[in-house]
Amino acid sequence: MHRDEDTRRTAFDWTEAEARRRADAGLVRTLRPRAAESELLDLASNDYLGLTRRPEITEAAAEAARRWGAGSTGSRLVTGSTRLHARLERELAEFCGFEAALVFSSGYTANLAALTALSDRDALIVSDAGNHASIVDGCRLSRAETAVVPHVDPEAVRKTLRAHDGRRALVVSDSVFSVDGDKAPLAEHAEACREHGAALVVDDAHGLGVLGHGGRGALQEAGLAGDPDVVATLTLSKSLGSQGGAVLGPARVIEHLVNTARTFIFDTGLAPAAAAAALAGLRLIQEEPALAGRARTVATTLHRLLTEAGLTAARPDAAVVSVRAPSPDAALRWAADCREQGLAVGCFRPPSVPDGISRLRLTARADLTDLEIGKAVSTIVRTAPPA
Repeated sequence: MHRDEDTRRTAFDWTEAEARRRADAGLVRTLRPRAAESELLDLASNDYLGLTRRPEITEAAAEAARRWGAGSTGSRLVTGSTRLHARLERELAEFCGFEAALVFSSGYTANLAALTALSDRDALIVSDAGNHASIVDGCRLSRAETAVVPHVDPEAVRKTLRAHDGRRALVVSDSVFSVDGDKAPLAEHAEACREHGAALVVDDAHGLGVLGHGGRGALQEAGLAGDPDVVATLTLSKSLGSQGGAVLGPARVIEHLVNTARTFIFDTGLAPAAAAAALAGLRLIQEEPALAGRARTVATTLHRLLTEAGLTAARPDAAVVSVRAPSPDAALRWAADCREQGLAVGCFRPPSVPDGISRLRLTARADLTDLEIGKAVSTIVRTAPPA
């Protein structure tokens, strides 16, 4: 064997040491392809309103694929925009109470776009310690100075802005945090921003469809939707039952993103089928406004029953319920035991959880029946590891 072949074979040897380190820490992740149909009771997905399989949505996606093709064929600025995208943007902005919207291929790319296009090396970003990874990555890519403040602490936001008064700044936060399902104090954040001329950027991925009047989102609930200094990002893959993301805000901000956001300019546009499905989901939410309240009721019921059974669960503000586990390995075994007994649950472990505490993560879907809620609770309690 030639020496250059030996060198090529060893180029990724370091990954084996990393794999051993993950295994020793109980942090190995694996892919588990799911079947199209499953008998598992699903409390693991982000299908908060149970719309993903609604015929109105699947038929809208199929019809769009037949009419427009399977893919969008290019960047939104070249061939990737269709009338479906424009209609979705218009109706999404109107529903959520904003002047304009821009649709992206994912919620992740929407966050990257907002943070990189609305800041630069000279700007300051104030970011909650519990923010989603896409926000963390957006802060890093923006090259702005980023100050990470304690979780849901508006006074820390205020002090940080005060220390940098006069500088262009934005405050960024999830509306509902994906680990424990708690809400950000958006009104207080907005007040701090206005004292110092800063913008507020809110990722409403877990609020849309669940919070606000008829599911219009956390910013509408807080009375901030449509304000000239507020921008929202969100996903189309949770309550709307589709896939993709969007940025909502003042028209001049959206126009700025069209011209400067790299994840918009250089990314292939959202597939027409996904755009049509999201549009159908948005219309279903408007036709069935009680879905939002039902999702919240399911969440509070799950929390009450689990805590009454002696488990430690975070009180939900939206549709996420997390149940603490004693260790990463215990969380994995717990989730696996639930699965063996017919229940799919999420499993959050470090480094996905900023506080290092492993959890089961439950999705309180609006279409869960009381019988299914009871079955889920009994399964989780029965398989719970010793504290």
